[in-house]
Amino acid sequence: MTSQNPDDGHDRRRFIAGLTALGATSLAGCTDLLGDDSNDENNDSEESSDGEDNSNGSDGTDSDIGQIGSGRAGRDAPGGMSMEELPDLSGELTVYSGRGEFLVGPLVNYIENLYDDFELTPRYADSTDHVNAILNEGQGTPADVFYSVNSGSLGALADEGRTQALPSEVVDMVPDEFHTEQWTGTSGRARTVPYNTDAYAEEDLPDSIMAYPDFEGDLGWAPSYGSCQAFVTAMRILEGEEATSEWVEGIIDGGVQTYPNEFAASQAVADGEIDAAFTNHYYIQRVLDSNPNASIATSFTSGDAGSVFNVAGATIIDAADNADLAAKFIRHLLSAEAQEFFAVETFEYPLNPNVEPVGDLPTTDELDVPELDLSELSDLEATVDLLREAGANV
Repeated sequence: MTSQNPDDGHDRRRFIAGLTALGATSLAGCTDLLGDDSNDENNDSEESSDGEDNSNGSDGTDSDIGQIGSGRAGRDAPGGMSMEELPDLSGELTVYSGRGEFLVGPLVNYIENLYDDFELTPRYADSTDHVNAILNEGQGTPADVFYSVNSGSLGALADEGRTQALPSEVVDMVPDEFHTEQWTGTSGRARTVPYNTDAYAEEDLPDSIMAYPDFEGDLGWAPSYGSCQAFVTAMRILEGEEATSEWVEGIIDGGVQTYPNEFAASQAVADGEIDAAFTNHYYIQRVLDSNPNASIATSFTSGDAGSVFNVAGATIIDAADNADLAAKFIRHLLSAEAQEFFAVETFEYPLNPNVEPVGDLPTTDELDVPELDLSELSDLEATVDLLREAGANV
């Protein structure tokens, strides 16, 4: 198999089905939707980059674009619209952030410090807690912007009529598949299979996630982790309950090793404890950031639960005191500097097509993702039951 699928006839607009069909999201279950869930955001600070805020630093090129964070050597200046080209921010804004402070705090602080007349108040908590708070606070909520870790929480709030339509100057900054009228994605993450390069070549790995119970190598996963549970939920939706149960039982019978989180599973791959694992893509990049020579690389399956793509994103709250200022702030999250920050500091996929992902990752154009309504990934309770019945350590 290969990690790229250019021009293979798969419709890139498959993303649309997953990112816009969010009408049935359950508020009670919209946590941990495939990615930087509360565990990822709040407990993995030692695995992220150092977040040093070099607001006026250089990225090593002749560009005037400022570099946020420590940056990565050898990258060209990011494309897209610079913050210098965006309207100034002036006034007061409250952002309810479901992204962890250690991950996005440097970016948020950078934006606030650009403008003397701008006062930004971020409130950090789990995305679902923010959704419930906004609903409970009604029109008296202080929130102007909701910055979510996942599309499900954004869809849940939109379904309740608590968001405003975004202006065209915001949504035009990202491809159509990454936004709706009510919210826009700001960065993305893909499911992957990290593998040990001393033990296997990429072509030795299955192209289908459903083939892994028959994989001869040693596997690892983190079934108590929200990202992994959403992955299994996607499998339930795409493959059915019986096939998913058989898959889980198969990898357990094969001796899959259990880890507390997906960074630990990725590190175990690099250390040679196991040969492959099931994780989000950025954990592999975090391992390589600590040790560029680590024996780990990224493999992608094709069009199945092992290749689901989800986004973090932002929306304007219906009760926002200054919707225009809120829209301008969200535009800053889509600027060249912010998209480069997501690529090199949080190791996520930038959604601005003019900014390349870090490392040797394929672009979003080249990913072969399944047609999936991401709102359905909120049904984690049935997944946990399935995992427990199959004998997983959840």
